[in-house]
Amino acid sequence: MLLSDILSPARIRIPLRGKDKPAVLRELVALVAENGGPQFDDVLAAVTARESVLSTGIGYGVAIPHGKSSLLPELRLAAGTSAEPVGFDALDGQPVRLFFLLVGPESAAGAHVKALSRLSRLVRKEPFREQLLRARDPEEFYRFLREAEQR
Repeated sequence: MLLSDILSPARIRIPLRGKDKPAVLRELVALVAENGGPQFDDVLAAVTARESVLSTGIGYGVAIPHGKSSLLPELRLAAGTSAEPVGFDALDGQPVRLFFLLVGPESAAGAHVKALSRLSRLVRKEPFREQLLRARDPEEFYRFLREAEQR
């Protein structure tokens, strides 16, 4: 499974409008679950609970919030960039501009871990991060991700 298999331009927001961690999480969750519906509430609760254990701000200006919800039928990925850095309690103390949200059912736990690992490896590369942050629109962001996966 490729990350581009579980992400689409419709699930990418450039720029994110949220100015703080809770607002960014709500915005990302709305890309994978119907806002105001039971999926939205369940996914937001799962992601928020995971964040309360340990921040998913992994450093390098990147955050990968994630969680599990029985209300989602499959693994889903959303992404976005922020024009202004957002405080996210990252491990390196730096604010975040590049966000990925990974959520899915408990039954997809193996694929969930593989996707997190794959994503973490990609975003460690500074040229890739810079390229995503320069993306002008969701289609370009998605294309950059697909190209990086094919290398």
